[in-house]
Amino acid sequence: MAQRPSIEVAVVMRRERLDNRWQPWRWVLHEVVRNEPGFGAEPRLLFRSESEERWLHPGFLVELFRDDAEGYFLNAETPAPCWFVLWRMEEEATVADEPIPRPVVVSLSYHDAGRWLDAQETVEQVPAPPEVVEWMLAFVQEHYVPEPRKRKRPESFKQLEDRFGNPVSITTEKKYGGGGS
Repeated sequence: MAQRPSIEVAVVMRRERLDNRWQPWRWVLHEVVRNEPGFGAEPRLLFRSESEERWLHPGFLVELFRDDAEGYFLNAETPAPCWFVLWRMEEEATVADEPIPRPVVVSLSYHDAGRWLDAQETVEQVPAPPEVVEWMLAFVQEHYVPEPRKRKRPESFKQLEDRFGNPVSITTEKKYGGGGS
């Protein structure tokens, strides 16, 4: 069995201070970078200041699947192709003093992002670097086959229905009244 094209990445999440009395902090996706062996396997704090924290989450495999070539095509054809990251907040603190966000999966497919959003998940995006976009485009050019457009029937061939959905028949013959002579 042939191995799927893949790259290993790490996700950086950023906690930023808000000038808001109801919510003093918020978490956002900061960037997706190539994974390095030195990153380890567990999330770790990269940076902390009064206004910001950044956490590195290593070890995400992004694979390209032939049956999702259209999803990669849709991403590649946008003005700004991007990474899509699904993340969730921890229920309880595991590596920090308080719960942090945990990326769950990273993808380059519009279809994946759409399914996750339909499931009410938290999905954010950041731009993908040019070399990743080129890699994805090469895969798309090799595997994406657009579906042939289906011919749309002209409106004149549609069956007519009344306001209750019952078929309607139309005739040009005169049903009532006298003859034409």
